[in-house]
Amino acid sequence: MKNTFPDQNSYKDKTRLTLKVSYFASFFSLFLGFICLFYLNIKEVVPHIFFAFGSINFLNSVLYRSHKNLTITYNIISILGLSAAIGITMFTGGINSPFIFVLAIVVFAGYVTTRRYGQIYFYISILIVVLIYLQGITSNAISQNVVPEQSQDLFSFLSVIFSVYLLGGVLGKNLLKAHQNLYKSKMEVEQQIAEKETLLKEVHHRVKNNLQTVSSLLSLQSRSIEDEKMKNLIKSSQNRVISMAMVHEMLYMRDDLSKIEFKSYVQELGEYLVRSVKGANNNIKLDLNIPDIQLGIDTAIPLGLLINETVTNALKYGIKGDDKGEIHIALKQDKENAFELEIGDDGTGFPDAVNYKSTKSLGLKLIHNLTRQLKGTIEKDDSKKGTNYVVKFKEVSEQQFDSVA
Repeated sequence: MKNTFPDQNSYKDKTRLTLKVSYFASFFSLFLGFICLFYLNIKEVVPHIFFAFGSINFLNSVLYRSHKNLTITYNIISILGLSAAIGITMFTGGINSPFIFVLAIVVFAGYVTTRRYGQIYFYISILIVVLIYLQGITSNAISQNVVPEQSQDLFSFLSVIFSVYLLGGVLGKNLLKAHQNLYKSKMEVEQQIAEKETLLKEVHHRVKNNLQTVSSLLSLQSRSIEDEKMKNLIKSSQNRVISMAMVHEMLYMRDDLSKIEFKSYVQELGEYLVRSVKGANNNIKLDLNIPDIQLGIDTAIPLGLLINETVTNALKYGIKGDDKGEIHIALKQDKENAFELEIGDDGTGFPDAVNYKSTKSLGLKLIHNLTRQLKGTIEKDDSKKGTNYVVKFKEVSEQQFDSVA
């Protein structure tokens, strides 16, 4: 897969364009200098400005190869161009000089390079044009026309040709090419992103399929076990695997591959656990109060496992047999992006003397270890009937992720 970066390509295009314009302007200025001096019979100032600009600007372009600083090269070109254009304009008719349009080319070149430089040279050029006009209408005007009368039409023709060719044939043509290259690079990057998203979806899809395969293997294994306690342990492990598989399933079904809709995930997980433990026909009510929020995979998986353990314990030990019962899960988010999860049941509960340190229950230990993995805190809420917890946590970043063990 090709690695293409639009910013790098754009910089290379600007470099090529700036140098090409610089070389062209230098050679054409030297050419115009010779034409003015030997053909148009312009002896004063104008050909010497052409010669000076062409020589200094050519040297400036060559020096770029050593310092590699495009900003310096461009600004020297622009300052030289403005100075030369002002000088030639002042000695070829002032505000009526056809060469005054070269000022607009400098502005256009500035916008091609960056908007900031374009604006700077735009305001400078406007000021220069105003000053040229004002000095032209005063009695002590300093502008003059050193072009012989018989050469004025040809000089105007060459000035317009120079401006049009520089603007359209060099700047315009190369700007269009640079734009096409940038568009091509953008399309290639978008294609690469689409390919990576497709690949990531495929990864989540395969992880989900692998986890479901593990779940099926555990289910098959449990059928050959007669010990009810061992069968329940395998069933609990199967539910944990399913809770993780659901996260990956929701990720590959979404456009955003980094987050899942947590409300729909808890709804699906809760309904699955109720059916798994109590059967399709049950007396369990699932009460959810979860806002429409999205959580990253590093938060969703441990939080899903925590909900899995809490709901499973409630269905197995809190709400006995076919008794009626309610499991409630509520999630709140504050202004500092901290979360508070209230989860529990209205079953029989368990004594205060039982805690995750003293009990042999893997589920209870997992609930506390998963809270630690979320960098959160957990408290048992004894003000309500049954077993209820309040878990406070924040979104887990990839760097914060810890093992549940």
